[in-house]
Amino acid sequence: MSVARWQSTAAKYIGQVPLFGRDDGVTVREPLDEGPGWWAGAPSVLFDDESRRFYLYYRLRKPAELGRGVGCRIAQSEDGIEFEDIWEVGKEDLDSPSVERSCLFKAPDGSWRLYISYVDPGTNRWRIDCIEAETPGAFDPAERKRVFLAEELDLEGIKDPIVYRIGPMYYMIVSYAPSSAPEASEEDKHGTADVYNTGIVKSHTGLATSGCGLEWHWQGDILSPPDEGWDQYCTRIGSILHTSAGFVGFYDGSASVEENYEERAGLCVSQDLRNWERVTREGPWVESPFGCIRYIEAVPMADALYYYYEWTRADGSHELRVTRVEFS
Repeated sequence: MSVARWQSTAAKYIGQVPLFGRDDGVTVREPLDEGPGWWAGAPSVLFDDESRRFYLYYRLRKPAELGRGVGCRIAQSEDGIEFEDIWEVGKEDLDSPSVERSCLFKAPDGSWRLYISYVDPGTNRWRIDCIEAETPGAFDPAERKRVFLAEELDLEGIKDPIVYRIGPMYYMIVSYAPSSAPEASEEDKHGTADVYNTGIVKSHTGLATSGCGLEWHWQGDILSPPDEGWDQYCTRIGSILHTSAGFVGFYDGSASVEENYEERAGLCVSQDLRNWERVTREGPWVESPFGCIRYIEAVPMADALYYYYEWTRADGSHELRVTRVEFS
């Protein structure tokens, strides 16, 4: 299927899922300043049936020389568009060089969890922890507990978790960097505290499973970058939708390390969460006219699908947007 076709009529649906166009969104959060490296994005969003509110986790970033991922916030909304911040932590609260995309989750017992992704200060590798709280505004970073350390899985990094409960099981989909390039030194790989931006390793998608959402079992790779093409450096699944025909995944793709911060959106499908097939093989599904559309979070409601994502602006900064697409 050609890129041109995806940018026209075929881009409106994938299976039962309505899609959106590159210019359809409205701004939810702006970056702290203008220019490359200033980002507001990496969203995790859910709708809470009990409170009838949307809850949004997002990350704020500065250019690398000014601190990178400097902090994260949680906001609430009644309409999914206008949000009010209710929680905030800085990377200093994690004793970390940088904080990344995390996953906000409400457990069946009514408690809340934040699966938080940040750079381990001891190893300079991305890791994942979990914080539990009674409300989404009460997460205490001092109470975080380890979920995954990259070195314990023989990986160079693990981050960007998304968590789903399907039936009795919990599924965590992550971005991971496999152990490779033995000729590269630890300084080469982790001296900058971001192995994904070195070009030494590629960004893959992996899966972990759990019976409780707290003790996890690593299952391994589910989507790897192909040998060539627009997504040959990164294939990072950012969210999934469960339909009667199977699972639809939204992934971030890039061709090289030079596009590491400007990934574009691709589509993939699966029947079992373990074997994924890329749909957008010849080119991305959607991208900003100035760079990326990435970290897509798809939130289904009764009458519409809310897409939250990071979008590159004309000045090179990234803002957080939402697009509401009604079901036909």
